This record gives sequence, C-alpha cells and structure tokens, in this order.
Amino acid sequence: MNTIFSILLITSSVYPQVHFDEFFYEKTLRMDYFHTGNNKEDTYSFDELIEEPYWGGSKENLIDIFNYGKYKVELYDEISGKLIYSSTYSTLFNEWQTTKEAKQTTKSFSETVVFPYPKKPVMIEFYSRNKENELIKKFEYKIDPENYFIKTERSEKYNSFEVVNSGESSAKVDIVIIPDGYTVDEMDKFKEDCNRFAGYLFGSSPFKENKDKFNIWGIDAPSEDSGTDIPAEDVWNNTVVSSRFYTFDLERYLMTRANKELRTLASYAPYDQIYILVNSQKYGGGSIYNHYSVCISDNNNSEFVFVHEFGHGFASLGDEYYTSDVAYNDFYSAEVEPLDPNLTTLVDFDSKWKYMVEEATPIPTPDTEEYADKVGAFEGGGYVAEGVYRPFADCTMKSNSIDNFCPVCTRAIQQMIDFYTE
Repeated sequence: MNTIFSILLITSSVYPQVHFDEFFYEKTLRMDYFHTGNNKEDTYSFDELIEEPYWGGSKENLIDIFNYGKYKVELYDEISGKLIYSSTYSTLFNEWQTTKEAKQTTKSFSETVVFPYPKKPVMIEFYSRNKENELIKKFEYKIDPENYFIKTERSEKYNSFEVVNSGESSAKVDIVIIPDGYTVDEMDKFKEDCNRFAGYLFGSSPFKENKDKFNIWGIDAPSEDSGTDIPAEDVWNNTVVSSRFYTFDLERYLMTRANKELRTLASYAPYDQIYILVNSQKYGGGSIYNHYSVCISDNNNSEFVFVHEFGHGFASLGDEYYTSDVAYNDFYSAEVEPLDPNLTTLVDFDSKWKYMVEEATPIPTPDTEEYADKVGAFEGGGYVAEGVYRPFADCTMKSNSIDNFCPVCTRAIQQMIDFYTE
C-alpha cells in the first residue's frame, strides 16, 4: 500500500463512522452566506437556508479526508456533538483576495455550502486558512431543520436530462452541466454539446478507465441572449448565470458572480460538481475546487480547457505553468507547502509525492531529457518560475495537451473518484 493512500485511510479512521440514515434525509439543505473582506481579512454573514430535492453526494464518505482548499465547513449534531459531515473547498473570493483590487477596497461575495438535510438540529462551523494554511474558525450557525423559514419554494421549473447515467447518484460522481448563453433555439445545440464534452472527459485518463463511475446531467435552461459578456469590448448579453470574460481584468478568465442563480439551476439534478458550458468561440474558462468550472463551447482548444479545468474543480489540482499572465499576486507562499496535491515548495515534500520518486532521481530535478519521463520535482509552477515545483516535465495541468495527466495528477484524480464512489 502506498504512503499517501495509507495516510488517507488513517485520516478517515480518526472519525467514527457516520450512518447516513441516522442523521440525514435524502435531500439537500443549502446555506447561502456572504463572504466579505479585503486582502488581509475575511468575515462571514448568514443569508438564507434553502431545501433542495436531491442529495448527489456519497452516503458513506461524509467526512472530508483530503484537506484541500482554502476553506472548510463542518457540521455537528447538536445533541451528541458528533461531527457528521465536512467538506473543503475554495471560492472566487479567495482568488480575489490576492488581486490588486483587494488591497484597495472591501467586497462581498455570495457563496454556498450544501450538505445532506439533517434530521435533528445541527451546528455548522466555517473555517478559513491563514497564511500558514492553518484552519481558523470564523463563523458558526445553529440550524433547526424544522425551522419554517427554510425556503422550500422553487422559483422556476427547469428540466434536467441524462447525458451519462451509470447508476445511483450516491455511489457515482455526478456532474451537472449548466448552459450559459444558449437561447431557446440553441438548446438542441446545448444537448449535442453536452454529449461532445462528455466524450472529451472520457477521452483522458484516468476518466476513461472510470467512465462507469460518473453520471452527467444537463439542465434545460435557455438564456435570453446568445453568447456571454466581454466587458472590454462592450459586449453585454442577458444570460442565465451571467458569465463574463475579463474576470479580475484577465481576458481569458471566464467566470460568474451569480452564485444564487447558478446554485438554483444546479439543484434540478443531483450533483457533486457544477460545470458551466458557455456558448462562445472565444478562448477562455476557469475553475475553483468544489466551487464550479467553466469552459467555452466552440473554441479549437475546448477539449483541453474542459479537462484541464475539471482537474482544478474536481481534484484541487494546481496550475503547473509559470509563463502566462494571471491576476494573482503571491498566490503561493514559499514558506508553506501548497494545498494542491501536484505542487510543492519542498517545505514538506514528504507529505506530497516523494514516495513516487525513484531513488536515483535528484530533488530538485533537472528539466532535461534524462528525466522527461520521471516523477521528480521540477522547478516552475503555480504561476512562478522559481520556488514552486511540479511533479513531471509536462502535464495537462502545465501545457495545452490532451490525455496527458502526469502520474501524480492521475493518482490525485483517482483517489477523488474512489472517495465519491467506493
């Protein structure tokens, strides 16, 4: 048994087994909140609770074992004090905190966490990481599942459709694809695009070997206008989740701030991951771990973008490139180990993929032909040329390449698939 998987098993055994039917109903309770701050601090404030009809997550693995992401939420049974659910994630707000704008002003972002609908009162706790990546408790809120202020209304009715159906959602990875910028007349195109992009995902390892562990759903939600927003070109379109290029003033960064609209659309299918498919030929996309992913529909590089971004959103893989412009400043500290499973500062390399490195391979590893097919620690990654190291000379997380996840990224993806489905 390899070192990392042993660690995961040990971590999972720290917490008592949570029996789903003892604590939860088979539906979702969604909590919307506001995340407010600047480049130095953040605060949380409650918005609302919403009942949703499906629970797409695992009924067996209810406690996070990976410890990825900038944030963590924990759910405790009020009477026993037992931890019954936890999840880690990142958000657009966290990325914004590293921009120049965050040094000059304070902003609020709408965010959401979802969890199985509790049968009894619970306490939910929110944690943010400090500069040392330590989790600091920031907010808590008591939830009474019988509270009549929990919203049950469905503002609009949308239909979901199957793209790939491999079985019961609680034992599969469920991806819901949200259309943005597809008009009523273009919804047939959206359905065709969903099938095409499912083919893109299962064209890359390790997804192709695990196709039977995935369900993919589409939501029939047309937009008033076709396309998306391109602010620098004064192009503005009325679309269902208001995606736009130039997020953080970076042309290719295509994201949305319409959190509530996005989550409402996603709730019409069981889901673990949200993917927004934007009806555009312009190159762009983006993704944030356990938040959402975005890809354009009709660019020559759409297949690469779709799979690359899903690596971020699903397995918390970091970008391994360092030559392209980004909006962030000092995204990774040289003093601490990155949270991403495929990046290291060598501060604590033992906690990463050191066990996968052959004894004769030097660390750091020269980026030469001799080590082109070896797992090592190659300098350059995480948007910087020095101080951050990637595990392989090349990878889908580094270059515009298809079916090219390195062994470390492949392992991280496989572990996440197993967590959702075993």
